[in-house]
Amino acid sequence: MSMDELVFVPLGGVGEIGMNLAMYGFGPKGHREWIVVDCGVTFPGPHLPGVDLVLPDIRFLEAEREKVRGIVITHAHEDHYGALLALYPRISPEGTLPVHATAFTAGLLEAKAQSEPGAPKIDVTIFQPGDTFKIGSFDVTSVAVTHSIPEPVSLAIKTPLGTVLHTGDWKDDDDPSMGPKTDRNAFEKLGDRGVLALICDSTNAMREGVSPSEKEVGEGLRKVIEAAEGRVAVTTFSSNVGRIRSIAEAARDCGREVLLLGRSIKRVVDVATELGFMEGLPPFLAEEDFTHVPRSKVVIILTGSQGEPRAALAKLSRDEMRDVALTAGDTVVYSSRMIPGNEKAVIETQNRLIDMGIEIIEDRDALVHVSGHPRRNELRAMYKWTRPAIGVPVHGEAAHLSAHARLMSECGIRDVIPARNGDLVRLAPGDPEIIEDIPHGEVYKDGSLIGDAEELGVVDRRRLSFAGHVAVSIVMNKHHELAADPDLIAIGVPQTDKRGEDIEDLMYDAAVEAVESIPRARRRDLDLVERAVHSAVRAAARNAWGKKPLVSVLVSSA
Repeated sequence: MSMDELVFVPLGGVGEIGMNLAMYGFGPKGHREWIVVDCGVTFPGPHLPGVDLVLPDIRFLEAEREKVRGIVITHAHEDHYGALLALYPRISPEGTLPVHATAFTAGLLEAKAQSEPGAPKIDVTIFQPGDTFKIGSFDVTSVAVTHSIPEPVSLAIKTPLGTVLHTGDWKDDDDPSMGPKTDRNAFEKLGDRGVLALICDSTNAMREGVSPSEKEVGEGLRKVIEAAEGRVAVTTFSSNVGRIRSIAEAARDCGREVLLLGRSIKRVVDVATELGFMEGLPPFLAEEDFTHVPRSKVVIILTGSQGEPRAALAKLSRDEMRDVALTAGDTVVYSSRMIPGNEKAVIETQNRLIDMGIEIIEDRDALVHVSGHPRRNELRAMYKWTRPAIGVPVHGEAAHLSAHARLMSECGIRDVIPARNGDLVRLAPGDPEIIEDIPHGEVYKDGSLIGDAEELGVVDRRRLSFAGHVAVSIVMNKHHELAADPDLIAIGVPQTDKRGEDIEDLMYDAAVEAVESIPRARRRDLDLVERAVHSAVRAAARNAWGKKPLVSVLVSSA
C-alpha cells in the first residue's frame, strides 16, 4: 500500500483575485481524506454576456466527494463563500456534508439562502475564532485575524505529517474598527510547535510598508463629512461591516443621520445588528423620511462602488429612485477600491454624477479607503511568527503571486512552491513538489443553470453581441421549388451598406439565389439546401458589412 501523503490543491483564487477554493488531502493516493477551504465566486465581465456568476470548476472535487469530510469557510466575502449555495448540491447530493463557519458567516449564508429560490438547506456547524475542531483526519484550529468583515479566521490544519497554516484574508491592524486584533500570540505558538507550510494571501504583496488602520480611515471619513456642505453619499463593499460602522460613527460625530441604500447592505447590516456588531449607533433613517432631513444633516451608505447598473449609486446617478435623490453641491465618496475590469462602468457612473454638479472623492483625494490585506512588512511579520518550512503564495493574480514568492525566498523560507489553480502539491513527506495537474477552470451560473460557456450558449451570445443574428425560413413544395417567398429576419445587423443598399434585401436575394442554383433533383436533400442558404447569407452580409452574423436556417417541405 502506498504511503500517507499531505497534499494541497487550489481550484480557484490562485492566478486571479476571486473564486477561492482549496482542498487539503491526507492519506495514501487513491484513499485520501479531504477537507475543502472556502467556496467563492467572482463576477463576470462584459466578455460573458448574461452570466450572473463565475464559479470554480469542481470536477475533481465531485469525483472525490465520497472522501470529502467537511467544508470550512474562513469568512463571508463573496469570493470565499459566494459559490457555496450553488455548488453544495454537487459536492453533497444528500445534503449531509458538514459546513463549518463562524456565526456571522452562517448568518449571512442563511440570509442569502432566503433570498434565492430553491437554495439548498445547509446545516452549518458554528465555531468561534480560536476554537479547535476535528474533521476526519484533520485537527483544525481557527485563529482570529483582522479583515474588512466580522469574524475572519486563519486555519491551522494539523495532520500526522505536519501543520499547514491557511491564512485566508488578513491584515495586522493595531486599531481595527471592530473585532479583535490579529492574534499574533497564537501564530507565534504555532511557529513554536512547527509549521510545515504557510498558504498565504498575496493581494498586497507588491506594496511595501504596513496597511493603514481602519480607525485612520474612520478619521479620514469624518474629515470629509465634516467639510461637506450638502449631502454625503459613501459607497463601499456591502460586506465591509467595519467600514459601514466607521462611516456611521463619522456621521454621528458630525451630527448627521444615516440612510442605508441597497439590498445587500441592508442584509449585511441586519445580520451584523443581530450579532451585536452595530451596538452604540443611532437608528438608521428610513427612506420615506429622507426628504424631511436637511441636506447638511444626512449621510447615505450605499451599494454601487463597482458601477453595477442596478445598484443604488447608479440609480441615483440616473435619478431613478422614488424617495432619494442627489443634487448639485452634494458629495459622493468612493470608500472602496476599483476591481480590475470595472473601470468603464465606474467611470460612466462618475461622469453622470459630475454632470449633476456632484463632487467625487476617492482614496487618492483623502484617506477614505484601506485594503484588508497585508502589505510586505505584515507578510514579513507572519513569516517571523510562524517560521514555515514551505511557502505557497495564493489569492492573487500572477504579478502578486510572483512578488510574494520572491519575498518568501528573500525572507529565508526554504521551499517556495509557485502553485497555480489545478496544481496538486505534495507538501509531505519528502521535498515539496507539484505532482499532478488536476482538472480546473471556470463554470458559470446563468439564471438557474450552471455549466461551461458552450453548454450555456455564452459563446454564441458573445458572437451575437458583435455581429447580430439572421433567421431564414425556406419552404419547398413537392416539385422541389420554393413554395413561397423566404422569410428573413435580421437582428443587430446594419440597415444599409456604404452604397446605401438595404442589407436585408441583399441577404434575401442571396438566399433565393442559393436555392435556385441547386439542381432541382438535388433540392430534395433539405440539409444541402440549408447549408447553401447559410453560406450564401453569411457571404452576402460579409460583402456588404465586413462582418458575418450568426445565421439560422430552417428548411421544410410543404
